[in-house]
Amino acid sequence: MEIKLIQNEYETQIVDLILNIQQKEFNVPITLEDQPDLLNIKNFYFESGGCFLGAFIDNKLVGTIALVKFNEEAGAIRKMFVRKEFRGKEFNIAQQLLEQLIKYSEENGLKNLYLGTVTILQAALRFYERNHFITIPKEALPADFPIMRPDNVFCQLELNPTK
Repeated sequence: MEIKLIQNEYETQIVDLILNIQQKEFNVPITLEDQPDLLNIKNFYFESGGCFLGAFIDNKLVGTIALVKFNEEAGAIRKMFVRKEFRGKEFNIAQQLLEQLIKYSEENGLKNLYLGTVTILQAALRFYERNHFITIPKEALPADFPIMRPDNVFCQLELNPTK
């Protein structure tokens, strides 16, 4: 498996991966029109200092994670998806994607990571808890956190808390 920074040249694979998981697997009522960021990854993620990572097996995109840097010290995790057949400890793709994103965030001076998700994604919530994210009320989010319409659970990870 290879994890690398990806941009607009992978747009078709990214859209296919994410929409299939959102719509077909989890029945989340979200469309491509609701996610214009997927059609302009370079501007939406990289211009602000964030990133978009892809995990590849045999040159096939099997997982994604993205960072939206929304202020000098904080970023929002977005687009954390792994193809069903590549999930779990055997492949460890989600863990490696998250670790790469955390490393990128620390190297770029961020102090906090936040994310929003939906209650139906219980396995995702457990995954974030295992990785030291804490659930916080919506009111505790920074004022400039980019909330996505379907999200109803919010989490925070403090980076480098001892430094």
